[in-house]
Amino acid sequence: MENIFVSAFLGVLQEAFEGGKPNLGTHFLDNTKPDGSSNQGFFAALDGLSAVQASAPTALDSSIAAHAAHSAFHIEATLRFASGNRSPNDWQASFEPREVNELEWAEQRQRLKNAYSSIANLAQNTPVWDNNSATGMMATLAHVTYHLGAVKQILKLARGSV
Repeated sequence: MENIFVSAFLGVLQEAFEGGKPNLGTHFLDNTKPDGSSNQGFFAALDGLSAVQASAPTALDSSIAAHAAHSAFHIEATLRFASGNRSPNDWQASFEPREVNELEWAEQRQRLKNAYSSIANLAQNTPVWDNNSATGMMATLAHVTYHLGAVKQILKLARGSV
């Protein structure tokens, strides 16, 4: 049963970050073309933006850079919790920086990629699942997909294609 959970979790997590794969169906991303394109996950959505675009304020005051920073922070907090660290987290500060230069934007995207790799590695190497570990993983997946959706909506608004 745990193998089924881990496999399903990793499949949906991979889709959230890496997008759809050619000739394969998707779990939740839409607008898939037969070659797998147009089905952007988090990485493709962010990698297509300049620092200026990622830093643009929105009507809700959360830039795409802020969503990326917060998403990485959330995964890092999950990893700390899984390792036994129960220190409080500064969730308000996790949305910083809201504005980035090109170097900071590259670092922010790499931070998110590293967090993704680490949470996938944790899922693959968790020897025994309990309620806390399963709930933490599912909450991370829900949280990341929420922020992916928010980023995609910001992009649609910016392009005037809502």
